[in-house]
Parts: sequence; structure tokens; C-alpha cells
Amino acid sequence: MKSVRIVLWAAVVVAAGIATWLALGKGTDLAATRLGTNFELVTDEGAKITEKDLEGHPYLIYFGFTHCPEICPTTLAESSAWLERLGDKGRDLKVYFVTVDPERDTQEILESYLSSFDERIVGITGDLPEIDRLAKSFHIYYRKVPLDDGDYTMDHTASVFLMRPDGSFQGTIAFGEDSDIAYGKIEKLLAGTS
Repeated sequence: MKSVRIVLWAAVVVAAGIATWLALGKGTDLAATRLGTNFELVTDEGAKITEKDLEGHPYLIYFGFTHCPEICPTTLAESSAWLERLGDKGRDLKVYFVTVDPERDTQEILESYLSSFDERIVGITGDLPEIDRLAKSFHIYYRKVPLDDGDYTMDHTASVFLMRPDGSFQGTIAFGEDSDIAYGKIEKLLAGTS
């Protein structure tokens, strides 16, 4: 059963990677491309958050869900480790975790879930249409997948997006990418180099 679950999640990661590649233009250079859209959602602490809150500082943004068995908690743990490793160099870096499952991921659920990770990671939730608009503006693939027991899981893009202070796209960190390579990408983002 465990090997079936591993194969299933590997297939999810591959499918999400292919969908991201296709959505982002099959390798088209997105440097200087602005991603995102106008939105009004809620943070895990209950505060209103809009696109204006993302402006003016470099940030990492990741789309996932709290019932995710492996990919999301691993990515959030890695994000916490990157923030810790950066120390003072990372004081201007923001990290956002946007749920693709707002049906289950209420503000309270997100707040509880994120308490296991670095306190600087901000959870974002809200109405499904608003989440959908934001996800599409970042070319994020996601869909609800029914399970045999009547429950469901979510298929989703598993990359962390690196965004410049002006809102332009710098690059991605793939799920499972070598931590030193990922850290180097974040350092380049903070230094303002590609």
C-alpha cells in the first residue's frame, strides 16, 4: 500500500510539473513577466491581504493545502530551513502559502497548520473564486481528486515561485530540488541578480 501511495504522489508531482511547464509557455523566458492579479483574501491570522501587500519586497509563493500528506509539509519545512539559514539576510523576504483547498482550509485551520513551521510563513485563504483567480494568474495547476473512501485530495503544482520586489517572476524551486541549489536561487533573488 505504501509503494502505491509513493507511486501515486510521484505521478502527481510529475503531472503538476508538466502542467506548470505547459502553463508557463514550454520554457519561455518569463524574466520580467509579472504574475499575479488583484485579489482580496485572508491571512492565517485573519487579516485582509491584497496584491498590494506582496509589492515592494522579494517573496516566495507556494500553492498547496493542509491535508497534503507529503509535498506541502516538506516544502514548508524546507522554506522554514531556508529562512533560518538566511538569518538577517532574509529579513526582507516574505513567504506565502496559498491554499488551493479553501473548502477545508479555513483561516483557523491554516493558522493551526502553519504553527508547526517558521512564523514568518503567511498562509492565505478565502473564497474559492478569488483563490482560483490568483492561482490562474500564477499559472498554477490544481484540481480536486476524489478518493475511494469518499474523501478527496488535491492535485497541484508543486513548485515554489521566486518573485522580485516589482512583482516580476525570477524563477522556481522544484519539489525535491537540492537544498543548496534552492538556497542559491533565494540568495540571487535577494541580491537582485538572476
